[in-house]
Amino acid sequence: MIWLILSIISATGIFVTFKFIDKTRTPLINTIVINYLIATVFGFLLTGSFPVKEIINSGWIYFGMMVGVLLIVMFFVVGLSSKVIGISITTVVSKMAVVIPMIFSIIAYNENTNPLKIISIILAVIAVSISVYKKPQKKTKLNALAVILPIVLFVGMGLDNSLLIFSKENYIDASMSSLFSATIFSFALISGIIITLAKPSVFRGFFNVKTWFLGSVLGIANFGSIYFMLRTLNSGVFANSVAFGIVDIGIVFLSVLTGTMFFKEKLTKLNIAGVALSITTIVLLIFAGL
Repeated sequence: MIWLILSIISATGIFVTFKFIDKTRTPLINTIVINYLIATVFGFLLTGSFPVKEIINSGWIYFGMMVGVLLIVMFFVVGLSSKVIGISITTVVSKMAVVIPMIFSIIAYNENTNPLKIISIILAVIAVSISVYKKPQKKTKLNALAVILPIVLFVGMGLDNSLLIFSKENYIDASMSSLFSATIFSFALISGIIITLAKPSVFRGFFNVKTWFLGSVLGIANFGSIYFMLRTLNSGVFANSVAFGIVDIGIVFLSVLTGTMFFKEKLTKLNIAGVALSITTIVLLIFAGL
């Protein structure tokens, strides 16, 4: 249970750090690359070694590569989607993507299903959607990109989490969680460096104490979100689908609570109803997973 709680706290830490990055107008791409560097170093330090040969010869390296590359690709998709269709819809779509790993776990690994579990999954999708929904400030023109981006975001995030479950089920036990996490962030880092090299002017933003501080905080939180999620899945306390549901709803609940208390974000009646439903759904998911 402790791994599940730490996973929720770490992922919420990402949300809080991004808030500070936005408020301090810290260069985002620079912070992201530093974040992956710190997460990679942190992972190998926790592993206690840098076993390159073991990683290359492992059966899971390609899955680690896919998860890592998808992490940074989805970041840019979120950024583009926020500009094209708005941050509200983008947030809802990204949170709804949790349904993909939940369904994947049930189908691929024959997880036990019961009426309470099915109802809980449906309520989870509704809860995360209305908890974070904000009415768009302006109308968005419906064009091809506005239709494609939410689909790419939904599938991409769902696929990334499903690959994490697949890797855990077939290759990664609790003792390998830090090494696999470090490998994931290594590939995300390499991808980030390649993207940065395409625009050399952004290098100027790397020589900034504030950028390194926020990037480091983000990196530790980012590493924790993956590492603790793997430990949660490997603990066997809850089925994969239930664990992902509880963690995702927990992140939404804690993020909304943090945003309201510390960043003075206003909640609509619909958001408040979503938060209440989130608490109910977490309880139902816990009972469904027992």
